[in-house]
Amino acid sequence: MESASAIPRGKGYGRFHYQENIQFCRQARGSLFELVDHLSVLLDEAVLSKDDFEMLRAEIFRVIRMLNGYIRYLQRRKAGLVQS
Repeated sequence: MESASAIPRGKGYGRFHYQENIQFCRQARGSLFELVDHLSVLLDEAVLSKDDFEMLRAEIFRVIRMLNGYIRYLQRRKAGLVQS
């Protein structure tokens, strides 16, 4: 999975106000946490191997860290702490 395709950017396109973009990113982050829960169910039901679960979980948490960084960036931009 490539990092750019991991973030559901299409729905966030056109969100020009910082707070709206921040809120969208928080919702996306919540969806990623839900995905980990769904993967846990697949692991429990033996649909997904432990190795695949661990690989996917690690990738999801990598994307969550990226989203957290982007949210912090947007918050600093909103506060005027970062120049264009």
